[in-house]
Formats: sequence, structure tokens, C-alpha cells
Amino acid sequence: MAHTLPELPYAKDALAPHISAETLKFHHGKHHAGYVGKLNAALAGTGLEDMALDKLIANIEQVPEDRRAKVFNSGAQHFNHSFYWNSLSPKGGGAPGKNVEEALTAAFGSVDAFKEVFTAESTGHFASGWGWLVKNSAGELKVISTHDADTPIAHGLTPILTVDVWEHAYYIDYRNGRGSYLKAFWNLVNWDFVAANLA
Repeated sequence: MAHTLPELPYAKDALAPHISAETLKFHHGKHHAGYVGKLNAALAGTGLEDMALDKLIANIEQVPEDRRAKVFNSGAQHFNHSFYWNSLSPKGGGAPGKNVEEALTAAFGSVDAFKEVFTAESTGHFASGWGWLVKNSAGELKVISTHDADTPIAHGLTPILTVDVWEHAYYIDYRNGRGSYLKAFWNLVNWDFVAANLA
């Protein structure tokens, strides 16, 4: 069965004024949709069309070598974007729930300290990529960034929260102001999604 573009979990104008409907129109409707289309085209005839996306990325060596880069790049971008949409909520921001607060405080010293580390990593990431809060195999929380389409699930890490720092994620609203975009991001963070991923 072909991979499909997931519906946004909110209306395209629901994240305004922090992220505009115009940004979501292009980011979800053009960029994300484009990755899904390229993934399906690259998988055609491989016998791997029905493999779950996370398993496909984690077992990329099963993909024929001449298609591997295309499948990984499009598949990982499909995964990353799907995760990103759920990291945001029109009812997001504010303070996290008790369990998330305790986990972030244990790992980083406080919620504010976590935000500072995450913001610095994401803002300072060179060129295109993603900022992540992840959990490693030992259950430790870490902040990392990945380049281009790379994704934590390709490295045995569990993603907890992400922010897209490709320019297409923020250029319409913030031009080259990635720092302003990260500041706005905290008004939209879906702490319920973070809590579910920590459970």
C-alpha cells in the first residue's frame, strides 16, 4: 500500500500568528507531500512498499542500493515531518505537565534550562536539519540535531520532540530569523505529545 500524506491535526490557520496558514499550505501541502510522492516512486517494484515507515528507515539496507539514498531521504523526511506536525498544537505552549517537568528537570536541571539547550542546538545548527529531544537506549534524555533528512530512528534513538529548521519551515513568516522562529515555537509545543512519547 502506498504511503500517504497525513492530515494536519489542526486547521491550517490554527497555529497563527506563530506559524501562518501560508507556511503550512506550502510546508505540508507541497514539501511534505513531495517527499511522500518521491518515496512511493522510489519504492515502486522493490517489494517493500508495504513496510512500515519506521521499519523501512531502520532497515534501509534492505532497499536496493541504487534506490537506497532516495528512499532514505524521502522516507526520513516523511517521518520527521509527520512527527513535527504532532509536536505542535494550537493549544500548546505554557508549562508542561508534572511528569514532563520532572523528566526535563532530572535531565537538564529545569524546564527553562532544557528550553535554552534545545533552542541553542536548533538555532545554531548549520544549514538544513532538525532539532530533537531524544531518549537513548539507557533511557537518558538528550538534545541533538540532525542534518538534512537524518532522523533519530536511524540511530536507535527514540524521538520525543522535534523542530524543523529547514528554511522552508520558517522563511515565509520569519525570513532568515531562525531565532525568532524558535522563540515562537515554544508557544506551540505540544506537551501532551511529549508526555506520550516519554511514557
